[in-house]
Amino acid sequence: MAFSTDCAGRFARVLLLGAGVAALAACGGGNDERLRADLAASQVTSIGVNSYLWRASLETLSFMPLTQADSAGGVIVTDWYANPDNPQERMKLSVTILDQDLRADALRVAASRQVLRDSTWIEAPVQAATVQQLEDIILTKARDLRRSAIG
Repeated sequence: MAFSTDCAGRFARVLLLGAGVAALAACGGGNDERLRADLAASQVTSIGVNSYLWRASLETLSFMPLTQADSAGGVIVTDWYANPDNPQERMKLSVTILDQDLRADALRVAASRQVLRDSTWIEAPVQAATVQQLEDIILTKARDLRRSAIG
């Protein structure tokens, strides 16, 4: 009789332990921060590309007129823009989002520059630092958007 009582006691302890584990698993351990981080994952693709990179690109280029904005393909193309402080020079940009993840290599910026000479716009070189700075601005803004989404 002692054997069956001991066996019943072990069985009851195992059931109790199993119920406790199931209860903890069901509540997710109470880690709300991890849940929010999962919701604001680096891969957000409801528009076809990473939404943080998309929004950051649009915000960064908001001062320029847009000729194309394709969220499914991840392409933004601006029209020519001349800074009012330097009307003898104008720029045209294209931003391509290459991946669904929020990563530095998921973004490519290309720039064209023209200068006005004798009433004619002539192609001019773009400094590599200009393109790099634009990419850095967009990436920083995208990361800030993601951080604010996490809370």
